[in-house]
Amino acid sequence: MVRALSADDMQGRATAQPGGLKAAQYLSGEFQRLGLGLLPGLTTYEQTFPAYETRTAALFVTVNGVSIAKDKALLVSGEAKLNWTDEDDPAARVMVIGEQALPPQLFRQILEPTENLLVILDPAHAAEFARLAKRLRTNRLHAEKPTAFSSVVVLMPTPNAAVKFRVAANTSIRTIELRNVVGVLPGKDKARAAELVVFSAHYDHLGLLPAVAGDSIANGADDDASGTTAVVALAEHFKKKDDNARTLVFVAFTGEEIGGYGSGYFSRQVVSEQVAAMFNIEMIGKQAKFGPNTAFITGFDKSDFGKLLQQNLVGTPFRFEPDPYPDQNLFYRSDNATLARLGVPAHTISTDQIPTDKRYHSVDDEVESLDLPNMTAVITGIARSATGIISGAQTPTRIVPEAVTKKR
Repeated sequence: MVRALSADDMQGRATAQPGGLKAAQYLSGEFQRLGLGLLPGLTTYEQTFPAYETRTAALFVTVNGVSIAKDKALLVSGEAKLNWTDEDDPAARVMVIGEQALPPQLFRQILEPTENLLVILDPAHAAEFARLAKRLRTNRLHAEKPTAFSSVVVLMPTPNAAVKFRVAANTSIRTIELRNVVGVLPGKDKARAAELVVFSAHYDHLGLLPAVAGDSIANGADDDASGTTAVVALAEHFKKKDDNARTLVFVAFTGEEIGGYGSGYFSRQVVSEQVAAMFNIEMIGKQAKFGPNTAFITGFDKSDFGKLLQQNLVGTPFRFEPDPYPDQNLFYRSDNATLARLGVPAHTISTDQIPTDKRYHSVDDEVESLDLPNMTAVITGIARSATGIISGAQTPTRIVPEAVTKKR
């Protein structure tokens, strides 16, 4: 399966692109082959939901009579047309930021405007402006319908006089359909069947990148065809065992690479208090720094999830370790984070040596680079370690939602 998901004809599985749609259809076919049930409320394995794409069609800005170059102006808007001047009543609020440090939450104010805003950034902040420009180029999707407010950012020397401005802009806004792929194994114990155990991975990747040696396809074999393959393999394993007391939910998320859209939507469709645990699987195609027969768990200290799993591995060669890369903030960077913020013991299992992984987010993340026996060992380790939670004999402690929020 990992070969099929990371094949060139999947075109990098970009969210809302033909390759991503093809991957979703492929996974739906796998869930149907296994005879999984449907998530209540769905009529197919595809959990579809809307997202909103915005693109700047035109942007013209003048400040104090000076026309701003196109590469020095950015727009975030939920309005089809803008025609601002400083003489409007009310006029857009103007923020002039010199060489001092950027105010906290500035990017959030820009990206999620709650008022019309013109931000003038001194060239001392050219690097921050470039990062914002890249983010706007690569992520034009919004989980919520854009509001009728806009923000305009220009990079220019700080004006010495009162700011006079004109802004004219056009934005195209369209609704697109995204899709998770979800299958269910109903619990066999009536007293436990309402309790859910989620096994997840994201099937989306980056699509096409600038070509390197003629190759422009970001195949995403490790990230995260490896984890998605694990989810399907675990579904097949537990379907054959047919002894799960709790209900098992197997989900392949979309939109992880652009902001966790799929997991965010999924988390709003389930009752978080009913989710006993979440096994999110992310990049298991290479050996962990701890060697063979190991994987690490993010947020190991935030619940006793990892300790419970390890109890079920006594006498086997496999073991779980705490996340060795706390500086990477991995607990909050994958699809487990949304449910963790709601208190669910939701953790990511991985083996990737991310600080030194030169194939990460590149066209070199090909299936030939994977250690397939390592993948098999990790999947086997997860299957064995999950038995106590699946049977209802073990229940991980909840994560304190406040702790998650404060450390974001």
